[in-house]
Amino acid sequence: PALFMENARKGSIVSRANSIGSTSASSVPNTDDEDSDYHPEPYKESYKDQRRRAHTQAEQKRRDAIKKGYDDLQAIVPTCEQQDFSIGSQKLSKAIVLQKTIDYIQFLHKEKKKQEEEVSTLRKDVMALKIMKVNYEQIVKAHQDNPNEGKNQVSDEVKFNVFQGIMDSLFQSFNASISVTSFQELSACVFSWIEEHCKPQTLRDIVIRVLRQVKSQLY
Repeated sequence: PALFMENARKGSIVSRANSIGSTSASSVPNTDDEDSDYHPEPYKESYKDQRRRAHTQAEQKRRDAIKKGYDDLQAIVPTCEQQDFSIGSQKLSKAIVLQKTIDYIQFLHKEKKKQEEEVSTLRKDVMALKIMKVNYEQIVKAHQDNPNEGKNQVSDEVKFNVFQGIMDSLFQSFNASISVTSFQELSACVFSWIEEHCKPQTLRDIVIRVLRQVKSQLY
């Protein structure tokens, strides 16, 4: 009997322990999901979304480039910086910026052509001055080689003969080149004759030829 009672007591204790363990276990939440290696997959952008995003970025880049281009034009073209009373203080439109840019480019082309013509004229003047310089150097050298030659005075008649010889030579080419059909044609021919027959080198040759003729008559 004593053994039976002891076994019964131990069985009651085990049963109560099992009952308490079951209750405690049921009150603890299941944390297997937290301890596992499971991670949700990241969102994958579709091909259509990628193309849409790339197109948006390209369009924005294009708009920024166009805006920068117009801003650069307004900074470069002086007339874009001026206030236009017709539009007040409003920002210049793209059409106005382009038109002002075109006008400014045309103005620069005209200025360039004008400067090229001026440079060409200056070059001709320089060439004429060089020819005159050479002629005067030759005259000075001739005078230095024959210092007594200048002491021989010539008459006014000789001076007139030199002038007459030069004018006669010029009139021959003038008479052959000038047309008197109308005043307009006469004016055009005169300018053409000056450009062709009154060049410094041509006048120099005429003067030298006349001086030689007069000198041969005197001596």
